[in-house]
Parts: sequence; structure tokens; C-alpha cells
Amino acid sequence: MRRWPRPTRLLLVDAGLTLVVLAVTLPVAAVGQSGGGLAAAWGLAAAQASCLLWIRRRPVAALAVATVAGVGLEVLCPQLGWLGLVAAPLAYLARLRPPRVSLAALGLLAAGTPWKLIDGGRLDLLLALAGLVAAWALGEVQRGHAERRDALRRQVAVAERARISRELHDVVAHHVAVIAVQAAAAEDVLELRPDQARAALGSIQDAARSALTELRAMLQTLSAYDDGAEPNRPQPGLAQLDTLVEAVRAAGVQVTVDRDGPGGALPDGVELSAYRIVQESLTNVLRHGRAHRVDVTVRHDDGDLRVEVVDDGPGPHRRSSTGLGRGVEGMRERARLLGGTLEAGPLPSGGFRVRARLPVREVR
Repeated sequence: MRRWPRPTRLLLVDAGLTLVVLAVTLPVAAVGQSGGGLAAAWGLAAAQASCLLWIRRRPVAALAVATVAGVGLEVLCPQLGWLGLVAAPLAYLARLRPPRVSLAALGLLAAGTPWKLIDGGRLDLLLALAGLVAAWALGEVQRGHAERRDALRRQVAVAERARISRELHDVVAHHVAVIAVQAAAAEDVLELRPDQARAALGSIQDAARSALTELRAMLQTLSAYDDGAEPNRPQPGLAQLDTLVEAVRAAGVQVTVDRDGPGGALPDGVELSAYRIVQESLTNVLRHGRAHRVDVTVRHDDGDLRVEVVDDGPGPHRRSSTGLGRGVEGMRERARLLGGTLEAGPLPSGGFRVRARLPVREVR
């Protein structure tokens, strides 16, 4: 069933409240009124109630109109309540504007309540004050709830943007690094060894296609979420680790993989994070260069998936522990979101190591 647009739903709500206010106001305003007084009271009641139809656009002006109409109702039929039913527009104002505005309006409306002592008593005065305070409190509570919902919505949006940023960084950075290395290799041997140049160009083509495939799958996944449907394209996981390693091997780096998989399937989030951590580690090897060998270890141990990537590149002078960059921070954030840890840094004997622990629970 298709829902009406939000502005239409709000207008219907306001129209319903307007009818309720009129239904409450008109019978009371008609009591003991002559013909002219009755017409004036009904006109003022209708004017006050109609403010609810446009109060969302201009709440301060609507409350001012409701107050002016309420003064007339107070004179014609004080039994209706203080300034008619001005409490409803006041609640709207407190919902739509910050406390500095709504409290000022509350103070101005409450300042005239001693008028009730002229034709009533202390009980009427207390009821008038209580009605105004209750209306303001109701609107303030609703405003607080709306602000918390908006803050949560912004927080979710920021987290989603960060997740998409990490995914794009991991996909693009790896394949571009492979393309850059292979392009440099093709240029070096283009004239002397055309066969090797053609092989490098083939690797560039494969890397570009892989990048396009992953980007297309990511965009389709995001589009599915936007449409309210479940994404039907799986994210990469450990099953694609061999393809990832082959691309790095084609760039001239010797890569060994020691994989001890679990007996059951892993959650999708763990699979994706483990794949991205290995991918980013291999990307750093290609980008920072001068490494000839990389050892990748993936083990399932005591409810944890442990991932380790060690290369034999130059040691501390290549990468400092304080300048690891966005890639390592992204890997650390992936591990943290799963409740795990990640350590990355140069080894005393030379080389660089990335070690991650990802808590998992097997999917049965």
C-alpha cells in the first residue's frame, strides 16, 4: 500500500486537530450568546483553530493570531478557558522552535492569567497556568524526541558514509596499485621484451575489469538498499583470496598463502573484513614497493579468525608507526567494529607485519 507524501500526512493531521478544536470550542462558545455575540465567538474560534493548518510554516505568527483571537474569546466566553484553546498552538510552537522562543511565548501568555481573577477564582487561575505549562511541556518533549531522532539519523548517515568510503578505498586503491606497477613494468620491457610487456598489459586489463566488477557490485548493493530491497550481489570473501593473490603475483611479488579454514561458514561481515584487510595489506606492499615476498596467514583459532600479512620490504625507515595513513586506519576500524583488534607496524628484523584478530561465530 502506497503511503501519502509526508507534507500531505502532516496537513491531514493538522486538519484533524483543527476539527477537534472546533468541535470542542463551538458548543461552549454558543452558551448564553446572543446572535451577534454567537457569530463573533464562532468566528474567533474558527480563526484560532485554523491557525493549526499553517502553524508549521510560520509558528510564531500563527501563535500571535491565535492569541489575538483568544483575547476576544476570553471576553465573550471566559468559561471556554484562558484565551480559548491557545494551548494547542503553544504546544506546536514548543515543538517547532527552540526553548528560548517557546519560553518567551509561554511567559507572555502566562503574564495575563491574573485576568482570570476578575470573573473567576484562584482555581481558574491555577487551571489557566497549568494548561499553558502542560502544553509547553508536551511540545518540548516532542521537540526533544525529534532532535534525538535526527541526531541518530545523522549518526547512521555518517557511519554509512564512512563504510562506503572504506569500501571504495579498498577496491580502488588495490586495483590502481596493481595497474600502476604493471604499467611501469610494461614500459621498462616494451622494446626489449614485448612478450613480457603484453603479459603486463593483460594483467592491467584483468585488474581494471576486477575493479569495475567490484564497483558495479557495490553500487548495485547500495541501490538495492535505497530501494528498500535486500542486495542480491555477495560481497567478496575469503573464497576470492586466490584471485586477489594472483593479481599481486602477476606484479612480480612472491606471495604464499597459509589458510586453515573453519569447519563452518563465517558471517559475511567477518569474511568481507578479512578479505579487505588482506587486500589493503597487499596494496601497501605494491604501493610502497621493494618487497619481494609476502606471507599471508588466515587461521580459525578458538572462536577467532586470525589474519596475518608479513612482507620482507625495508624496515622502519620505509613506514613509520605514526604515519601509517588512511589504509591502516581503515583496517583497524574494520576490526574494531567486529570487536577485534589489529596491529600494524615494521618488524625489528626488517619487513612489515599486519596482524588482525576478528571474533567470529560460525553460521550453522
